[in-house]
Order: sequence, then C-alpha cells, then structure tokens
Amino acid sequence: MNRILIVDDEQSMRELLSILLRKEGYDVVTAENGATALKAVQREIFDLVITDLKMPQFDGMALLKSVKEVSPDTIVIIITAFGTTEGAERARSLGAYDYIGKPFNNDEIKLVIHNALEKRHLRKENILLKREIESRAGFEYFIGKSEPMQRIFSLIRQVADTKSTVLITGESGTGKELVARALHTHSSRKNNPFVTVNCGALPETLLESELFGYMKGAFTGAVSNKQGLFEAANGGTIFLDEISATTPALQIKLLRVLQEREFKRVGGTADIRVDVRVLAASNSDLRQDVSKGSFREDLYYRLNVIPIHVPPLRERKDDIPLLIDYFLKQLSSGREPKKISPEAMNRLLSYRWPGNVRELENAIERLNILASGDTIGIDHIPDTISAAQPCTELIPLEIPEAGVDLDRLLKNAEKTLLLKALDKSGGVKTEAARLLGLSFRSFRHRLQKYDQGS
Repeated sequence: MNRILIVDDEQSMRELLSILLRKEGYDVVTAENGATALKAVQREIFDLVITDLKMPQFDGMALLKSVKEVSPDTIVIIITAFGTTEGAERARSLGAYDYIGKPFNNDEIKLVIHNALEKRHLRKENILLKREIESRAGFEYFIGKSEPMQRIFSLIRQVADTKSTVLITGESGTGKELVARALHTHSSRKNNPFVTVNCGALPETLLESELFGYMKGAFTGAVSNKQGLFEAANGGTIFLDEISATTPALQIKLLRVLQEREFKRVGGTADIRVDVRVLAASNSDLRQDVSKGSFREDLYYRLNVIPIHVPPLRERKDDIPLLIDYFLKQLSSGREPKKISPEAMNRLLSYRWPGNVRELENAIERLNILASGDTIGIDHIPDTISAAQPCTELIPLEIPEAGVDLDRLLKNAEKTLLLKALDKSGGVKTEAARLLGLSFRSFRHRLQKYDQGS
C-alpha cells in the first residue's frame, strides 16, 4: 500500500484529499503545516507528498526542498490556487513531479498520482533488479532430490509466510542465498523488494551507511541525504549475507532494527520505522563467534529464531547428477546438451567438492568447453579432481611390488590435510592454517596449487 502525506493549512482540503485517496486504497497521513510535515518525513517513509504552495512560515516550496534533501526518492506534487509559469518551472527545478492548480478535477489528480507512483515503482524496481542480477549466486533454482534437500524444501514451505527471522548456515557455495530467495518468493511479501547485502564485502563505515542511509554532511562526501537499504526493502525482505563479518558496533544497530523495527540514518536524529523481514546467513559457526566474544549473544538469538542449515555437496551426492544435467542444459544454448560418460560421472561423484555447488558449476562449464565432442569423458576430468581421492593412510605400511608414485602420494596427502583443516575450521583459512602449523600465506599458496584457493 502506497503511503501519501497531504499537507495543507485548510482542513477542508486535507479532508477532501484524504477521503478521495483512501477510496483509491492509499494509506493517507495529513499535516496542517510544513514544519509538522517535515518532522513526519524525517520519522517515516512516504512514497508521495501532496503539499499546498501558500502556507504560513514554511511554504510548499521550502517543504519541497527539505523533503528532497531528507528523502530524495519521495515524490512531491504541489497544488496551489496561485499558480504561475515561473512557479511551476521553479518547482520542477527543485524536484517536484507536478504543479497543479486549484480547483482541480478529482479524476485528473488521481491520474497524476497513479502515474507518479507507477514511475517511482518502476525506478525502484529497476534499481533492485540490477542489484539482484549482480548478486545472483551462479545458479537460478534449487536442484535436489536428496533427503537433506527435501527437508529444506519442506521447512521453507512451512516458515516462508511468517514474520520470523531466519538464520541460514552452511559452507560457501552451498546456496544459502537461494534459500533466502525461496523464503521471500513463497511469502506474502513476494511482490515487494528482496534486497541482498554482502556484509563481508564492505568496510564497517560504508556498510553502516549502505544499510541505514545517511544525512547530508554526515561525513566527507555526503553531499545529499541518501536512503539506506533497509528503507529500500520496506514492505519486503532484506538478506544479510556473511552476518558474522559485522563489527560489534554495527551489531548493536542491527539488534535495534530487529527489536524495534526502527533506526536512525548516519548523522540523523529522527527514527525511521520500517516493515522488513530480516534473513541472515553465515558460513561460520556463530555460536563459536559468540563464545569468542566477536558476535553478540543477544543478536545471535534474535537471528536464530528459525535455523536452516544447508548441507555441503559431499553430504548430498544424489544431487550431483541432477545439478550436472541442469548446468549442461544451461550451457547448451538451445543445442543438444553434452553427455557425461559413466566413468567421468563416477569420478565427479567421488570428488569432495569443497567449493560445493559453485565449484561444481565452474567445473562443468570448463568441461563443456574443453570436450570437443558430444560426450565428456574421463580424459577431460582435470588432475585436481582425478587426484583428489581420500587419503586414508599418509604412509603405506608396506611398499607393494609394483612400487608407489611418491609425488602423487605426497600431493594427495597434502591436499587431504589441507581440506580436512579447512573443513574443521568451517572454511576459515586463518584457523585452518593454525591447525596445520602454517602461516596464512603458506596455507593459501598450498591451497592454490590445487585450485581451491578462490
């Protein structure tokens, strides 16, 4: 429901417009002067403001300028009985959508409002669509028949249309964002924004201003007020990926949003209320982060209302043939997709896929290019996958008559230990390096030799 603020010092005009617009299904708030209206805009989010031009002390032109500073995306329409060409030009130069003379035709103003809101909706949709395209996880739909995935599908259907916060955990590349998108798509919020934020990709100060927005002059470079992503997600869902990367200071602000559904912009004093469902994801164990003191316990419990764990690909190998088939069809460009020989499929099934579905997708794309015929055979499988059989014994008890391939054995042993350490550390490379008595640089260098460092 679009939210409209009507500003006029004449009570009869406020009442007329309120009745007219509420009948059209809009959520209407009124203010009797510009100063009261500005406080409302600082406190709440409005899609559109309709203001009279001539008002004592704080007129419509001053309100227009202030609204555009506080909330640049809010549409402003000015109505006046003293319309002039110069006034209309000035209003539009300050950012007004339209300048309507009194008395006005009811159907005319309803059409202007409808068109203005439609334009705002399309602009917002385009911005969100661009963000969504940029943040796609690499594959579009859930693929899986394994029991762990069926349990996740069932849980998503159960909790999607609730307001509860969901914490999605799992290793990198397992598809945590897909779970979040599915929760949004199957909820009553599906026609409203779905906004994704990678908390680990931005420094603290930039992340805070991205999430909550900022006021003009809040810091160097803040030349105008900016709406944050929580405001952009109003009425919809916000997905906070890599939530463990947030600092304690930012965690306090996130806790307030979850508890009160309100926040302040950076440099602002007014509380802004939002209706947003929060979904969060982490590839590390937040309980360990809580015990280490790097993550707030109260925020953890606020996020972990409904936990969903996405298992790694090695624990749902039944899904690998389905995923391979899907990726090959996506890569076929309308032609007959390439096939996988049984030997090649067995080799792919025996690999541990530490990078999970994302790694599998990249591998299939590479194989699809390298295989010149219509079948991907075992000869096309790279050594990094072929040589990655589990190493049950680092040193054989006896050397067989046929001898051993020492280089291959040592490489296999090294890779096995690297991946085991990475597993044990939950994907945290600094911790994995510590477990093996290596520096971070040495660990990363060794991992990159096996094409696992990305």
